[in-house]
Amino acid sequence: MAKTRIHELAKELEMNSKDLLARLHQMGLTAKNHMSTLEEEEVRRVKEIFGKKDLAKSPKETHKESKKNQGPQVAKQLEFNKEEYRRRALARKEERRRSQEQTQRKLLSKVATFSSRSHGKRKRKGSNRISSEVPQTKITIGSHITPQELADHLKVSRNEVVKKLIELGVMASLNQEIDSDTTILVAEEFGAEVEVSKETAKLETLLEDEPDEPEQLEPKPPVITVMGHVDHGKTSLLDAIRRTNVIATEAGGITQHIGAYQVELKGKKITFLDTPGHEAFTAMRARGAKVTDIAILVVAADDGVMPQTVEAINHAKAAQVSIVVAINKIDKPQSNPERIKQQLAEYGLVPEEWGGETICVPVSAVTKEGLDQLLEMVLLVAEMEELKANPRRPARGTVIEAQLDKGRGPVATVLIQKGTLEIGDYVLAGTAHGRVRAMMDFKGRRIKKAPPATPVEILGLSEVPNAGDPFYAVHDEKLARQIVEERIKQKRQDALTPGKVTLEDLFKQIQEGKVKELNLIVKADVQGSVEALIQALTKLNTPEVKINLIHSGVGAITETDVMLASASSGLIIGFNVRPDSNAKKAAESQQVEIRLYRVIYEAVDDIKAALEGLLEPELKEVTLGRAEVRDTFRIPKVGVVAGCYVSEGKVVRNSRARVIRDGIVIYEGSISSLKRFKDDVREVAQGYECGIGFDKFQDLKQGDILEVYTIEEVKRVLQS
Repeated sequence: MAKTRIHELAKELEMNSKDLLARLHQMGLTAKNHMSTLEEEEVRRVKEIFGKKDLAKSPKETHKESKKNQGPQVAKQLEFNKEEYRRRALARKEERRRSQEQTQRKLLSKVATFSSRSHGKRKRKGSNRISSEVPQTKITIGSHITPQELADHLKVSRNEVVKKLIELGVMASLNQEIDSDTTILVAEEFGAEVEVSKETAKLETLLEDEPDEPEQLEPKPPVITVMGHVDHGKTSLLDAIRRTNVIATEAGGITQHIGAYQVELKGKKITFLDTPGHEAFTAMRARGAKVTDIAILVVAADDGVMPQTVEAINHAKAAQVSIVVAINKIDKPQSNPERIKQQLAEYGLVPEEWGGETICVPVSAVTKEGLDQLLEMVLLVAEMEELKANPRRPARGTVIEAQLDKGRGPVATVLIQKGTLEIGDYVLAGTAHGRVRAMMDFKGRRIKKAPPATPVEILGLSEVPNAGDPFYAVHDEKLARQIVEERIKQKRQDALTPGKVTLEDLFKQIQEGKVKELNLIVKADVQGSVEALIQALTKLNTPEVKINLIHSGVGAITETDVMLASASSGLIIGFNVRPDSNAKKAAESQQVEIRLYRVIYEAVDDIKAALEGLLEPELKEVTLGRAEVRDTFRIPKVGVVAGCYVSEGKVVRNSRARVIRDGIVIYEGSISSLKRFKDDVREVAQGYECGIGFDKFQDLKQGDILEVYTIEEVKRVLQS
């Protein structure tokens, strides 16, 4: 059956994808973004329901119409509220008018008592005060505003606004934000009407990413992270690539270390994050930043796959990042690349020449052998993944590094992932914000624009952001400040109420669609225990609940294990091992749960119990009773009601019932009305007569059997 993408249907209906998505959600159809697909029947329904007349209306208008149709009682209530509001507003205006007249009379009486000089000064002062009444104006504000901004809106002096605030008992400086309620009171004193913008109700939603139309996307350079075991040559390889492929700096230029750089091969760029190691990679991922497109796994040809190599493989797999293997140190006499490939295959990285999907490239950071081939393979993987971004939109990205420079203030290195960043853009990262005053590339050259996948160093932020913070360019400076205020409040609140994630809470977070996954890290004292635990836990897999083992190993639980669990929303199981001090601190700060056991079956029982809580409950039908239709009655404005005799059990209002005629089910639905004589009743027991009505079914006939039932949820139990 043919499927249609949302954006294709939107184009056919001459509307944008965003509006169509909103309408689909109103219809109860699940569609994540413009690339989601609809079945043929769903497309037909959409076209039938939304005619051209309806499609011309925006979601806001549709919402207004739905509010209009909420019923006469609600309408009356709304009308009453409006009238009450108008009455109070008029009363306030009348009170202000009387107050102003009284103030005028007092001033004039004082003017008459003073000397001519004093009289003149007072009169001028008084006349200015009287004429300072602002004509009726209307201003729109957000949830907060500063007195300085309010004064500009009202076109009065800032001192007058501050004075009014003091009269109201609010002590605020010119740059200190005041809430909308206070703003309304102050503005009324100056004869102005205030409208509070509802758009700032949920400020963070304004930063949510909107999907780009396919035609807006353009190819972008891939972003690369280098991983591997210590001493296998990660840094040496990065340095060799930098020296060989980075275009020479200008005369007298100094290549800066900004945490990332770009190389060029055959006219195509590749961005490298100069933070080798899976620890940095996972620390950023734990903060919600997914910046890497491809991971280069460095393995020494003379050493082989080591514990940290396995960790790096598991970290990259957990992040769903493509892996290209660089078999380093092939210049050494004892190197054996074929043995390395065999070891990698044991961990699921089957080389391409063996029929797998992993590209393995022999290289040497010392002789530079294989470097160009490695970069070519990276570009090939990037081409297969069709990495694209929209450069024509406000910039979004991630903070790679940040520091406080004595001469330049807060300095942040950001990787642009979408859009283009320009000098003068107002940016936001965590609780840091400000206008981009200067922008430098990795060579230290000043640039004016930074397209997607470009690492740049920026100046102009209010403070030093954290590495991994999402980075946004925003149009509204005031909006950015409001978002920062909300974030600071939230951070304070989180600091006051820290909560360790429980097993049950963690499972609520890992539900994704119909298949649930529990990410586990298993550490034990010996390899035999690790294998026994894994074998026992994988037996708990069902089609609905999956145990996803993201890492296992022998030895103490380390900080790296905690960071991986945090980034993957996972749980750590330790068997006869303990977390070290750093791991304990990291687990507390990252809110990762570590569960320690000394008996294997206790660990299995705990996970099994938790998985039973995750399983969707079984829906069991419970029969309540049966009734026989002995006569039917047509009641005006109600429809057909069946006069029934309850032959078994009971009939309960709002329960479900199926209508059976000649042994065939002709209708299933809910009982909408249940009466005994003229009274509405909740239930009717066996041996009594009653009247039964259905909302959407009128074809009831004498002799029909009504089978009344309800649906109950029954907790599922995993079969051992």
